[in-house]
Amino acid sequence: MAFSSSPRLFNLHLFITIFLSFSGIDSVSGCYTSIFSFGDSLADTGNLLYLNKSSNIGDFPYGETYFHHPTGRCSDGRVAIDFIAEAFGLPFLPPYLACSDGRDLRQGVNFAVAGAPAMDAAFFEGRKIVGIMANISLGDQIEWFKGLLPSLCHSRSGCRKFLRGSLFMVGSFSSNDYYHPFNNGWSLEEIRTFVPRVVSNISSAVHILIKHGAMTLVVPGGLPLGCFASVLTIGASWDKEDYDNETGCLKRWNELLQYHNHLLQIELDRMRDLHPHATIIYTDYYNAVLRVYRSPLQFGFSKGALFACCGFRGPYNYNSSVPCGTHEARVCNDPSLYWNWDGSHPTEVGHRLIADAVISGLYAFPPIISPCPPLGSHVKQPHRRIKSRSLKVSV
Repeated sequence: MAFSSSPRLFNLHLFITIFLSFSGIDSVSGCYTSIFSFGDSLADTGNLLYLNKSSNIGDFPYGETYFHHPTGRCSDGRVAIDFIAEAFGLPFLPPYLACSDGRDLRQGVNFAVAGAPAMDAAFFEGRKIVGIMANISLGDQIEWFKGLLPSLCHSRSGCRKFLRGSLFMVGSFSSNDYYHPFNNGWSLEEIRTFVPRVVSNISSAVHILIKHGAMTLVVPGGLPLGCFASVLTIGASWDKEDYDNETGCLKRWNELLQYHNHLLQIELDRMRDLHPHATIIYTDYYNAVLRVYRSPLQFGFSKGALFACCGFRGPYNYNSSVPCGTHEARVCNDPSLYWNWDGSHPTEVGHRLIADAVISGLYAFPPIISPCPPLGSHVKQPHRRIKSRSLKVSV
């Protein structure tokens, strides 16, 4: 099926309706009864703001495009998980930490917290790495899920039946595990040694969720951090050889994330063999996003992909001392012309493109649509590993 690659022209709902109609799947009710989301700022729908009400993401212009007020999302509007929920006929996922009002969470909940790493607090404390909030890691989010489970289902068999119809989004994780150590003076060579442990923590979370009854899990790879305005600013180099000529991104940072994604795919292959009854979907966020940096105009980003819409001066309109949401920061007139929202996160249009990488199946292996048979049946999906286009790693 042909469709426009420009997010300004591409209608996600129309695509999903047509795609599902050909697949024989109900596009209104969807094939999942609930979604449970774990992750960092790419998926957070308000948990960080609940923990830190003074956070800059609680101030305008965050949320200006869709909600018209800040909601705790690191975007001018919706984030990828919002588009994914919409595509399957489900409501926006409420942030877990704000759900103390007894609302029904059987259609899903969001455990993601902006700033969350895959590694726990003790890992960073032992290395004197500061800047990461405690008790929000992937492991902490898994514990929140386990604590919530008894209110959703009342027996082991009941939970397995309930979770069989749920979609689990596990990540992406990696950005905070690597960015904060660098900001604390660690070299990329030293940070590279963290990668196997980061991947192992993600794998452990997948294993725990499956043991509790999860049957369909989406595990995204890491994004090309070397293209983020924040990383381009703190990691700026005088050596032109450090930058990719095609994208303007920092090559060594992107090689680090390629290495992460390589190990993650190997580990997910192992998990598939260990849990043949489950569908574990790897989503290649890296290459889905890298195509934007290679050809921003093709996707409607006439202001490019590296320059932040909301920020303060500098070559990429990013200054960590004057973040978006503060009084001194300046915001662009039309965020839809930008890929980069605040230096570290996409605009709403960018989040829509990331969601499409999951939903369309173009960057998901196996495609997310295919593991949607009637509840009660489950067909093991074939899988294959994605090889990054310029992957150069040693294992």
